[in-house]
Amino acid sequence: MLAKRLIPCLDVADGRVKKGVNFVNLTDVGDPVAIAAAYQEQGADELVFLDISATNEHRKTMADLVEQVSAQVFMPLTIGGGISSVADMQRLLKAGADKIAINSSAVAQPELIQAGAEKFGNQCIVVAIDAAWDAQSQQYRVYTHGGQQATALDAITWAKQAVALGAGELLVTSMDRDGTKVGFDLALYQQLGAAVSVPIIASGGAGQLTDFVDVFKQSPVDGALAASVFHYGELTIGQVKAVLRAKGVVVR
Repeated sequence: MLAKRLIPCLDVADGRVKKGVNFVNLTDVGDPVAIAAAYQEQGADELVFLDISATNEHRKTMADLVEQVSAQVFMPLTIGGGISSVADMQRLLKAGADKIAINSSAVAQPELIQAGAEKFGNQCIVVAIDAAWDAQSQQYRVYTHGGQQATALDAITWAKQAVALGAGELLVTSMDRDGTKVGFDLALYQQLGAAVSVPIIASGGAGQLTDFVDVFKQSPVDGALAASVFHYGELTIGQVKAVLRAKGVVVR
């Protein structure tokens, strides 16, 4: 059995780590390089670095900041934000990224998933999906541009399409749970797990130790991503891993 992964996320805007609730009301958390180094010390399995304002500001992810972070950490780095071409992917991989996450650009030009997978391998391409429950259509709707623009896409259908095009992993955030600390959206990940066979990272809603146990025990996800609880020191990676081990979940 593959070990489950614990993955802190650095949402970066204006060169600083930010955190909000339901994708709004962002507050400053600190310096991304220092925070990344702290997670390296704690034993995080991977680190996700999302330049959350890049797409809306029509600019590229800051490669120099990626270089600084990659110089501090030895765990795999997934980088996303403002990536709209294979050349962008190459620039960030050269700067130290191990995997590339694409979201808005993947929805706008799905062929980018295939182009990236063909050039760098499926394992390099992570399709990030921001999803919120739509009561009217009774489905999870996909949002782009940092959660600001609704699409007509059903998240489960889009996940299957992304994998068919070459995505080697899915990073799926429940916008309804983001920053709320009320637990992961288990129904979302159960549906996704039944639909695709690639690794899934769950994001949005982690608030206490039992939330991590629940998402790994009750859904087929491979990784759990969190920000607030780790950034503010409410939980440490070590604490979460100890509880997971005690509950029979295999972790590194």
